[in-house]
Amino acid sequence: MVYVKDVERGLGFYRDLLGFKLVEDFRFENKLVYVRLRAPGGDGTIALHQAGPDDSVSSDGVRLYFEVRELDEFCRKLQQKNFYITKLPHMMPWGWRHAYLNDPDGHEISLYWAGENRMKKTMMKAAQKAVPVAHT
Repeated sequence: MVYVKDVERGLGFYRDLLGFKLVEDFRFENKLVYVRLRAPGGDGTIALHQAGPDDSVSSDGVRLYFEVRELDEFCRKLQQKNFYITKLPHMMPWGWRHAYLNDPDGHEISLYWAGENRMKKTMMKAAQKAVPVAHT
């Protein structure tokens, strides 16, 4: 579950930009306060819940990951809708392609494509060789 300051705004982002499908919603005093969304092309879900007026929605140290098969094309479509991508798709040392962006509440999101490399342990070994660890 992701706490947001404005569920309508979050719904617009996750549904209209990222392609999630609305599963259910809940209103309190005619205001949208909760939605559950299903990932496009999968069974995974994410819920957006209205944060209290004095509650922080900061999620330092947490990043949401969503796998997108046609990552580069998907990012181009986001840019055509004038959405800002903080880091365009690029290959990581462990063989996954990543792009980074933020939702309207500042939650960090990684869109990625791992493909066949997702379950290969050897990919992490290659990453360790590519990024030397400092020894003290």
